[in-house]
Parts: sequence; C-alpha cells; structure tokens
Amino acid sequence: ALGGLAVCGLWWTDPASAAITSPGAALTAAGRVAGLVGAYLALVQLLLLARLPWLERAVGFDRLAAWHRGLGTNVVLVLVTHVLLVVAGLGMTERHAPWSAAIEIITTYPDMITALAGMALFLTVAVTSARFARARMSYEAWYLVHIGAYLAIALAFFHQISSGADFVTDPKARALWVALYAAVAGSVLWWRVAVPTRRWFRHAITVDKVVRETPNTVSVWLHGRNLDELGVQPGQFLLWRFVTVGHRWSAHPYSLSAPVNRHRMRITVKDAGDHSRALARLRRGTPVFAEGPFGHFTADARRREPVLLIAGGSGIGPIRALAEQLLRERVDVLLLYRVSELRDVAFRSELDAMTRSGLTVRYLVGRRAELRGDPLAPSALRRLAPDLTTRSVYVCGPAGMTATVLGSLTRLGVPAQHIHTEEFSLR
Repeated sequence: ALGGLAVCGLWWTDPASAAITSPGAALTAAGRVAGLVGAYLALVQLLLLARLPWLERAVGFDRLAAWHRGLGTNVVLVLVTHVLLVVAGLGMTERHAPWSAAIEIITTYPDMITALAGMALFLTVAVTSARFARARMSYEAWYLVHIGAYLAIALAFFHQISSGADFVTDPKARALWVALYAAVAGSVLWWRVAVPTRRWFRHAITVDKVVRETPNTVSVWLHGRNLDELGVQPGQFLLWRFVTVGHRWSAHPYSLSAPVNRHRMRITVKDAGDHSRALARLRRGTPVFAEGPFGHFTADARRREPVLLIAGGSGIGPIRALAEQLLRERVDVLLLYRVSELRDVAFRSELDAMTRSGLTVRYLVGRRAELRGDPLAPSALRRLAPDLTTRSVYVCGPAGMTATVLGSLTRLGVPAQHIHTEEFSLR
C-alpha cells in the first residue's frame, strides 16, 4: 500500500498534474495513474513468487501464492482501465473518435507496438487463470503461458520510459522507476535462477531410483552431496525441476515423504496429471533443480502436545515424514490415514514398523457408502481420537477431504491456532 502511494506520488509531483483544465485532460490523468498503479502491482506479483526467503518465512508460500492469484485479475483490470482512459482522454481532447485516437497512439507514440504486444500477453494470462480455463489446461501448458507474464512486463516497460509523461521530463523519476524494475528483475533472477543453479553444483542432486508405492503413487529417491545442509524440515516442500524431456520447462511443488539425511531424500507423488504420471518414467541420474524449502507445515509449528495427524491421498507423504520426526522427539502421535481402497495405502510396512516406536495408526479404508458414513465426520473423529481437543492437529490431503476435516474440527471445538494445514498448489 505504501509503495502504491509512492507511485501515485510520481504523478502528483509532476507539474502536468496541476494542469487539468478539461474533461479530456482529467481522463488522461486518471489513465496515467492507472498505468502507474497497474505496472507497480505487476511488479508486486513477481516479488510475491520470487522465492524471497525472508518473505516466505514471514508469510508462508501458500498465502503468497494466494495473494499472487488474487492480484492477477485486478492487475489486468487496472491495465485495461489505463488503456481505455488514455484513449478516451485523447479522443475527447482532440475530438477524435475512440478508434482514431487509439490508432494515433499506436502509430505516433514510441514503443507502443511492444506495449500492445505486452497487453495481449497479459490478457492471455488473465483468461487462462480463470477457473474454467485452468480446469481444462494441463499444469505444464498453464505454467508456460504464465511465463509469458515476465515478457509482458518487460515489453510494457519500454513504453513507460519513452512515452510516460511522468518519466520523459523527470530524470529522477525515470531513474527511480528503472531502479524499481532492476531490483525486481534482480530478485527474480537471483532466487529463481542463480540460487537453484548454484545449489545443483553444490549438492549435485540427481534421481537415484523410482519406487511404486501403490498402483497410482510413486516415490522418487534423490541422491546428492550434503543434502542435510539444505535445511529442509519434514512437512516442507520444494519446487522440483527434472532436467529431462517433458519436465524441464516447469517446476512442481512436492513434499518430502521422509526426513532428509546426508546423501538421500524422497518425494512421493500421486498420479494427478501428465507431470506426476511421467515421474514413474524418470531415469537414474537425471539432474534435479530444487527451489526451497517452503512451508510452515512442520513439527516446530505445534504449540502443544500430543499430536494428531490426518492424511489422505498424496498427503500421506508429508504426514509420514512428520510422524517420523515427532517420534524422534518422543511425542505421542496418533495418525488417521484415509483411503478409498486398501490398495491405495502407501508406506504400510513403514508405518507398521513405526508403531514399534510409539506411533498409533488407524487406517480408515473404504468409500463412505460402504462405511455408512464419513469416517472424518465430527462424531467419527471424536470416537477415533477422544482427546483431539487437547492435541495439535495436522491435516494434509485432497481439498475436499481437508475441507471436511477442518469443518469437523471446528464443530468439535479445536482452536484454530492448533490446526495446521497448507496448500502446495501454484495455481
């Protein structure tokens, strides 16, 4: 908010802002302000997902991603408003039809062709961000389209410097604007490109082997040097980019399914799309770039003991890693593991072995029709964990299951500060 006010101050301190003597000039001025604010918010969007460690630790990756998504449509609306107001203002001032004013701007103002291309890219990103479009696109296609937002911001930058009334006549404002873009670009390049690349040369992470856990779930074992120095805690996730055909152009968030040791770590992924399905075909030795760790879904987040873990689907990965960490800390742990069929149970032998260290596991197997009710409903949860109101509760699983559990916990009176969950999706 303070940054937005400072950006508006660029317009306010421009002498031209005091020379609004006609409705056309007022529309043009409003368009200038909308352009400044829209460009600024686009940079904020980039910073939210620039992987800045201090920002992620303070806010959490899931909330940053939610803010990024929330800003998306609003940024495009502000930029479209900028275009419409400037065109309308010029048309009113020079008494031209709107289309004539638009043609005049495109053909006579510098760098307007690149700005038009940038606006087209922004609109494409906005359309593909809509819920109906996301549901019909693969993650890989969606990811590649959104990379276009970086190009759109770069294309729009040139016309701001060469055509923006706030910068053409004010060298100090122009220098500040260039510095703002440079700072954001530097942050993105450092944390999203340079750091993962440096990490690979330091740790040399590669695929060791792929193990099928269930008919639709695989574990990918990764090998490297001094992996314990990554600082990854059980329950956290990283963004993984496998350098092989079909994977190298997109990074996906996957949680660890076991604590990291010096040379090995493991992720476990359920078949939920083209990328996750293709992990089963990864070859030994495939290089892996990792960004992170991210997330607050860790043992350190709890404020009391004992602990209740509730897992479903691919959520068993981070929950299983958390269980091992908590047992090492001698915490009383109860795990509820929800699956539709017995064949979907992952890590059965590992979980059963952990019971010898004090873990209590209850497998909730079957469809609701077969079980004559939802085993995660309030009454069922109370039977399964009579003392749940005194426990820290961690929930990880499909969105529907998570929503059901959170509703049940709320009805049972579990305080929100003792409920821990986290969304790992980028879109």
